[in-house]
Amino acid sequence: MWHTYFMTSKRKRVLYLQTEDRAFLLHRLPMSRAARDAGFDVHVATRVGDRRTEIESEGFTLHHIDWARGSRSPFNLAQAAMQIRRVIHRVAPDILHNVAVKPTLAGSLASLGMKHKVVNNIAGLGSAFLSKSPHKRIMAAGLAQALRLLMNQRRVCTIVQNPDDRVFLLKIGVRPEKIVIIAGSGVDTKALQPLPEPEEPVVATFVGRMLEDKGVRALVEAHGILSKRGTSLKLLLAGTPDPENPTSISESELAIWNSRDGLEWLGHVNDVTALWAKSHIAVLPSRREGLPKSLLEAAALGRPIVASDAPGCREIAVDGMTALTHPIDDAKAIADALQRLRDNADLRKRYGAAARQLVVEHFSNDIIGSQTVELYNQLISSTSDLLARH
Repeated sequence: MWHTYFMTSKRKRVLYLQTEDRAFLLHRLPMSRAARDAGFDVHVATRVGDRRTEIESEGFTLHHIDWARGSRSPFNLAQAAMQIRRVIHRVAPDILHNVAVKPTLAGSLASLGMKHKVVNNIAGLGSAFLSKSPHKRIMAAGLAQALRLLMNQRRVCTIVQNPDDRVFLLKIGVRPEKIVIIAGSGVDTKALQPLPEPEEPVVATFVGRMLEDKGVRALVEAHGILSKRGTSLKLLLAGTPDPENPTSISESELAIWNSRDGLEWLGHVNDVTALWAKSHIAVLPSRREGLPKSLLEAAALGRPIVASDAPGCREIAVDGMTALTHPIDDAKAIADALQRLRDNADLRKRYGAAARQLVVEHFSNDIIGSQTVELYNQLISSTSDLLARH
């Protein structure tokens, strides 16, 4: 009798797989809280650094995975898959939620032959698919084939954050019924309220990793163009290099940039609200995104945007409504857009208000969390391989 009661009262379990503990806290906390509040036991498998206490304070169970995020070694991937499989056996999750490309590969391999449902979360396609070198193109083709095979497995679905990434997965052969669009990881629109614009001079701010793929080099070039024009604009760069990413900008080069007039590299910034309080314009000239949280946060705080017309960016940076957009890696176009917003306070105000409204209506924590939990429940209850609603 006790055994029957235990089985019928068993709580649902979700296991999140992410490369690093800080990345989990930065990007997956809203949806994991939504799962917890909906009655799921939440487990997190990741490389544990210095954020253990923060994760465990949420009531989540933490499992250490010893892997290198930047490694492309098949041996490293196989080792990680074996570790993950052991964690899966201990946790017995109803849902394994893999976040980003490497966890999708390792988590999907670990799940082969098991009965739980698998949710892959592709938050942008990363540098592997952006490089134009022949060697990287060959690697990307192999990666695309692996993703197609793993994403088409039974009991598997994949979340993408924008329509462009859905099109990409369709092109590599992932079946349409296997793909779900959930726009981003959510932003707390209750905590992030619109801020008044600070006094001039005008400040434009970039928040993100210091990568060429984020458009940082083109942005610095654009700032140089403005300086040559005699246009005064303060540029803040908030973020750190990422040595495990092949497009990372070195600290020595960042230090050189930091010595330029009107440009300041801040490194990591904990308080984004304070940062945006002293900024007039949010700028992200990225080559490709999933759905950038830095722009979502800036928009929630009422900041207008300058961003590339790139997948992921264009979901929040809507040209002529919330933003001025520009072609990818076009420094002159970036400079022109920054100058136009710098010189027009009314335009900044209008775009900032529209950006806030767009986030509230489509990208809040509550909306994204609800959509994610609905997907979990549908997968758990469904005996079909299809996703009817999504």
